[in-house]
Order: sequence, then C-alpha cells, then structure tokens
Amino acid sequence: MSDAQPTDALDEDAAAALARVGADRSARPLLVALDFDGTLAPLQDDPSASRILPAGVDPLRRLVATPDVALALVSGRALHELHDLAEVPEGTYLVGSHGAERAHVTADGLERDDVRLTDEQADRLAALSTRAAAVADGRAGVWVETKPTAVVVHSRLAARGDAADARADALALGDELGTGVLDGKDVVEISVLHASKGDALRTLRDELGARVVVCAGDDVTDERMFAALEPGDLTVKVGPGDTHARLRVTDPSAMVAALAALADALEA
Repeated sequence: MSDAQPTDALDEDAAAALARVGADRSARPLLVALDFDGTLAPLQDDPSASRILPAGVDPLRRLVATPDVALALVSGRALHELHDLAEVPEGTYLVGSHGAERAHVTADGLERDDVRLTDEQADRLAALSTRAAAVADGRAGVWVETKPTAVVVHSRLAARGDAADARADALALGDELGTGVLDGKDVVEISVLHASKGDALRTLRDELGARVVVCAGDDVTDERMFAALEPGDLTVKVGPGDTHARLRVTDPSAMVAALAALADALEA
C-alpha cells in the first residue's frame, strides 16, 4: 500500500476491514496479535513511560470476552515489563523478547513458559552484556537493556552521529557473539537464542487452531509476523515505512479505533 494515499482513507479502510472480519463467523477461531510500542502505545523516548492509549483498554477487554477469539501481545520487550505496562485483561497471551518468552495472563498473574539457557548461552549472554556496555560508554543517549535471552542497545536519545556509531558497533558485536540480531527503530537486539515474532505467532496460531489472524505492528521486526501469515489473514502496518502488510493506519490512535470497530462487529 502506498504512503501517498490519503491517511483518513487508510484509517477508514483498516477499520472497515477489521469490522468485516469480526462479522464473519467463518473467521473463527480468530487470533488478534498485536505489537505494543508504536501500535497500542505511542512511542516514548523513555520506554518505561509507555502505556496503552486509554481508548484501547476497553476494546481489548471485549475481544478477550468474545467466544472463539484470542488476544496476544507480541513484543520485543521482556515479558515482565510487557505485563507491567500493557494493562491487558485476563486470558491474554503475552509473547516477549521477540518470541523467546511466552506467558498467559491469569487471575493469579502470569503462567509462564520458562526460558532455560545452556551454560554456553548463559556465558555468551554475560559476555554480550559486558561488551554492549562498552558500546554505550561515552555516548550520551545510548544505553543497554539486558533481557533473559538478549541484550539491546538503545539509541533513541543519542545524537545522530553517536546513534549511527553505536548501531554499527552493536551490529558488529551481534555478528561476533549473537545467535540472532534484530535491527529495529533506534535499537539493535542481540539474542543468544533463535527466536522471532513470526515463528512465535505461527506456533501460537497452531496451538489455538485459529482460522484467521489479525496482526498489527509498526516496526521492521513486525514484518516477520506479517510474512509468517497466510493470504486470508489481515495484516496492518501502523505508521509510515515499507511493509508487507495489506493495510495501514496512521498511528496508535487509529489502530485503537480499528480494534474498537472489530470489537463492535464481534458483538453484533
């Protein structure tokens, strides 16, 4: 879909397409799989400040409450952080660290699928943490996040030159020590496990027996989810940029509005 199309038409097209899926009983079981940052929550310079838009809380609750509809958040964030920030209802599936972590939200908290590293992987993760800290050292606005299976070099707050240098150094480090490297928006994530959002989404779909998947995301890492889906599924790119998605909305507000249209159609 071209970025040159009128943005209001794009938003209306996506909302109408989601509503059609919601009204189609043959599309169930339905899986709704959503990225968090930049999709349900506006991007923030401080990642800890990210919150779902208030208008998005109710549509997600209504989706989970509908028979034969499952909701999943598929994020690059560590699982505990995603759970703390996302404000999702009981019954939601959470996929964190780009597919390396998974859990189900229950009344008692998170029911986790534990991640276990081999000794070699744990040693490599420790080495990555040390080396990534050196990438950030002396570069204002560059910082390192450590996850259970990966390290992430963030550069959103850095000057352009420092950000470019940090990205190059992080990619080189990933080539040396990483199993998988994700180059996203102002982040380079280096993992010691093979994992991707696309693989995780395919696995969840198979487990749930979903006939149709509605999937939305904003980052280059979300393209792996789009590529993992089938022609009858519905993919939505949030914001600008090249994409394999069938539809596009302008921003998280428009995505939340489209999800509300889906929830309305499911209840009709």
